[in-house]
Amino acid sequence: MPVADLAITASLVSALRATSPLELVAVAFGLVSVYLSAREHIVSWPTAMVNVGIFFFLFWEAKLYADAVLQLFYLVLSAYGWYEWLYGGDRHSRLQVSRATRLHWAIVTPLFLVGGLGLGAILARYTDSPMPYFDALLTSASLVAQWMMTRKLLENWIIWILADIVYVPIFVMRGLPFTALQYAIFLVLAVVGYAGWQKSLRAHAAGGAAA
Repeated sequence: MPVADLAITASLVSALRATSPLELVAVAFGLVSVYLSAREHIVSWPTAMVNVGIFFFLFWEAKLYADAVLQLFYLVLSAYGWYEWLYGGDRHSRLQVSRATRLHWAIVTPLFLVGGLGLGAILARYTDSPMPYFDALLTSASLVAQWMMTRKLLENWIIWILADIVYVPIFVMRGLPFTALQYAIFLVLAVVGYAGWQKSLRAHAAGGAAA
């Protein structure tokens, strides 16, 4: 086996040994949640709430307070998404997949920029983050994508795909191979989710035309 492969294997083994059982449970719930989201299954939201709830506790215990607070935002969005998927459609029916409109982009684009740049300024001033604005913009993009998912907007998967493509090499460079592997799986699930939601959108449009 090449030296590089041995080093990667050793890093993965080391990361697994350093991972707490509670973190593994959180990661498992996260993977299940994304898979269920790709399948438009409503249980994706309660599983997401378990995932972010555990990570809030883990981040707070590790004194990663900014990351812990971020989990609270995800928790609120998960509760909102749960309700919207059940009652956000016509006449409080189940929400159907749709495309983002110009109005959606007009709202989320400035929020993404303001949120990313504002958080980046905070990280640059009060933390030792090596890439404060880069990290902040990725976080802002993730929040935008999560909100778009609550509204079942197809384009949320495109944002997740782009974010995951960036996250994977970043985690590798930061010596977090297990986390990089997790986000590589998220990337695959995002591609599957985009394809599945496209199919759902076409089927709903065909049903509406037939009606």
